[in-house]
Amino acid sequence: MSKSLLSLLPAGLAVEQVVVNSDRVLVAVHARAATASCPLCRRRSRRVHSRYIRHLGDLPWQGRIGHLDLQIRRFRCSAPKCPRRIFAERLPEVALPRVRRTIRLAEAQRRIALHAGGEAGARLAGRLAMPVSGDTLLRLIRAAPIPEAPSPRVIGIDDWAWRRGRRYGTIIVDLENENRPIDLLRDRKAETVEAWLKAHPGIEIVARDRAGNYADGVRAGAPEAVQVADRWHLLRDLGDALSGILDRHHRSIRAAAKKATAITSPLMTVPVPPSAPRPPTRSEQRKLDRQAARQARFDEVAALHARGWSQSAISRSTGLDRSTIRTWLQAGRPPSWSKPAYGSAVDVHADYLRRRWSEGCTNTVRLWREIRDRGYPGRPKSVQEWVRYKLRRSDPMPAGQVSSASPWKAPSGRRAAWLMVADAGEIDDIARKFVDALLAEAPDLVPVIMLAREFRAMVREKQAGKLDQWLIAAQATPLAGFAGSLQRDLAAVRAGLSLPWSTGPVEGQISRLKTIKRTMCGRAGFDLLRHRVLEAA
Repeated sequence: MSKSLLSLLPAGLAVEQVVVNSDRVLVAVHARAATASCPLCRRRSRRVHSRYIRHLGDLPWQGRIGHLDLQIRRFRCSAPKCPRRIFAERLPEVALPRVRRTIRLAEAQRRIALHAGGEAGARLAGRLAMPVSGDTLLRLIRAAPIPEAPSPRVIGIDDWAWRRGRRYGTIIVDLENENRPIDLLRDRKAETVEAWLKAHPGIEIVARDRAGNYADGVRAGAPEAVQVADRWHLLRDLGDALSGILDRHHRSIRAAAKKATAITSPLMTVPVPPSAPRPPTRSEQRKLDRQAARQARFDEVAALHARGWSQSAISRSTGLDRSTIRTWLQAGRPPSWSKPAYGSAVDVHADYLRRRWSEGCTNTVRLWREIRDRGYPGRPKSVQEWVRYKLRRSDPMPAGQVSSASPWKAPSGRRAAWLMVADAGEIDDIARKFVDALLAEAPDLVPVIMLAREFRAMVREKQAGKLDQWLIAAQATPLAGFAGSLQRDLAAVRAGLSLPWSTGPVEGQISRLKTIKRTMCGRAGFDLLRHRVLEAA
């Protein structure tokens, strides 16, 4: 053992012996000081009563498990009035009383636990020659109090889910100090936020989403603080409002999607090379395997029958019922038991269905209604199966015709809302054709979409001066409800459009919190989660 390594021992210790084994290093040490203080009266004493050895785990030495055999002296207290007559010397820089590891080993293991958790941390510590159980690591986390964070000036606040839709907590982040989380709260009630803010005076700015609980809590707990509505949530609320408006124009959306498909994907007559055979699906492969097994059994039955065996003898040999053997021999083949995927009645309308398919109509219910008017008596399910096997798989387009793109599916209300306000460079050609077609189909949407685009540009460019004029213009449109919600939170919205703060860093910390929570498999309490989120940042 080199002297340089021995110099890494805690200060105040003298080395008596070093024993190096294959997997561990044992260092025997004792305190250098000649005196010790009584833990009650603090009077120093030189009178040694006795000695004993404390066996302590220590940091690893060159990849080997480290151990300290620390010699502890018992002293006699010389103070006449002290109730403690004999005391053991304290070495707080080496180890705490009644523990079996050094302070530096405990701190190293605790840092592992904070970042990796209990069982994962135990596996990592074992590989680092610091073996410890997962339960001990969790106790080490809980043993030390969370250091008090300095009072922040600008914070971000948002909720996180213990269990989505049922139970939520609150995370608070210092936006000026490296976006570090400074506290977790058990719920998201306004009273809880109010109590926390009153316990932490000096907060000047609070960035939040548009939840009413946080607005009320900040208003009561820090009335002088400036509330900043997050810009992403403003755009999200705009999207929700616009999505609700577009949901009432679903027919126009479908019609615009078909027009965009027809414009962007015209049919072209080009030579079509023969396609390679399609490999069977899992279901089809299982059916083929079952048919092959039945065919093998039938071949065995037929061979025995050709040799003159009776049906009873064949039944005893193969395990098949005699009625099954008789049916197979009479039919001359095994049964397939496969039902047709579509009825022959649909084939009567095959030419019409292929033509409508080539025109872009891929809705099987609509195709069923059209051929029903032409005399088809069957159900929509039969048409769906016919389309699946005849058009989607084997013959997706008539011979000699191909489409430059697959049919464009009509977007949902939320997706359509984003397409309507997106910049031209953010969407492709077919989406732009859809936007133009929808505005042509529903002219009453034009003023709404123009206002939505103005609001999006106002938020992205932080043009707070245009907010009042926009609110007045929106009152006469279907966006009046959204404008009313902005007016109820006008000061925070105006601050969001003028100040640089947002809850973006808070969302990042929530993602980190979710990762930590999931690594604990949902079995950790709030105190342990709070330690790991705040101390491992």
